[in-house]
Amino acid sequence: MHDLPKQYHIQCAPGDVGRYCILPGDPGRVPSIAALLDGAEKVAQNREFTTYTGTLLGEKVSVCSTGIGGPSASIAMEELVKCGADTFIRTGTCGGIALDVKSGDIVVATAAIRFEHTSLEYAPIEFPAVADFGITGFLAEATKKLGYPLHTGVVQCKDSFYGQHSPEKSPVYYELQQKWESWKRLGVKASEMESAALFVVASALGVRCGSCFHVVWNQEREKAGLDQDMSEDTTTSVKVAVEALKLQIKADQAEKK
Repeated sequence: MHDLPKQYHIQCAPGDVGRYCILPGDPGRVPSIAALLDGAEKVAQNREFTTYTGTLLGEKVSVCSTGIGGPSASIAMEELVKCGADTFIRTGTCGGIALDVKSGDIVVATAAIRFEHTSLEYAPIEFPAVADFGITGFLAEATKKLGYPLHTGVVQCKDSFYGQHSPEKSPVYYELQQKWESWKRLGVKASEMESAALFVVASALGVRCGSCFHVVWNQEREKAGLDQDMSEDTTTSVKVAVEALKLQIKADQAEKK
């Protein structure tokens, strides 16, 4: 047992987590992700934050769920950093926007549109939400190695799930619909809810973060009458995250970082 204080939300203290962390949204996915680590055990569970810690290639690695959206994701990152973490990979689901992004594909985010509010409490809107270059490269390499269809590019982040899927019901429908048209014209790959906050918080804290996503559905393909099969099996993006983390660990070990 340690005598160091536990972080208020994640209920972890220094020594409980590794410097490397995988961040899913859903607490229910944590045990299956942790099973891909060596000797992983549950170290804490509180609210939306479930944390397991094990090892990969001899390095301590943790999996911590963040819940939905930027506020809880930023809390997880802040508290994990206070416990000693400095390298993060967000793995989760997204909805495709670009017409070539199909259900079951993998999207690796190079940057995120800050159509949310959490990041504004860390950096002015002029500051970009950009993924760590090294981690992004390893995520793309891992996706190719595993043989999954890969898309790299900008993703859009929002705070309201239904603002995306039922914009016409919102009193600010005009803004939601016009902005969505902008994302399409700009070639944005997909929409999700956490990366913008995580990338900006990572910049503010001086740590590394990247993101990879499993495409569940693409409403633009549906609207265009294109064939697609809804895919809710997130194991592919999890495997990409774990494989990319191995590549990052090997690189760090080689550089003795």
